[in-house]
Amino acid sequence: MYNILFICYGNICRSPMAEMIFKDLVYKNNKKFMFNCESKATSIEELGNPIYPEAVNTLKKHNITIEKHYATKTTKEDYKRNDYIICMEEKNYYDLIKIYNGDPEEKIKLLMTFTKREEEIEDPWYTGRFEKVYEQIKEGCEALFDNLVNDYYDKEK
Repeated sequence: MYNILFICYGNICRSPMAEMIFKDLVYKNNKKFMFNCESKATSIEELGNPIYPEAVNTLKKHNITIEKHYATKTTKEDYKRNDYIICMEEKNYYDLIKIYNGDPEEKIKLLMTFTKREEEIEDPWYTGRFEKVYEQIKEGCEALFDNLVNDYYDKEK
């Protein structure tokens, strides 16, 4: 089983969107036995807050199931428990390096690297471009999902 942690700054827009989109892929493809995922923040700014309303609206528009979620901050224990720690932008990456005291197992990845494109996912809380961010996250989650499913079955051979 792969343990995946999605990370963004506040854990109210991008990372919970990624968590819900990825879980939707897992359920629709009957791969629940393969994955466990959650999302957290690098900051304490939004702790305890639910998913931002516009992020919720965007997920609903695309028929993505939304589970109850409240923002939490990542800790060093998360590094130990997860196989992949997926962040949305380079700032998240560098914040995680500080929080985890490095990345000796190279678990921290930018989501869009799975699409083979080196681009960041902007913070829609500031830009208001929730639809654009949804499309990027969906593309990144689909590429991550395909990569890990293929890897899983390659190991089974």
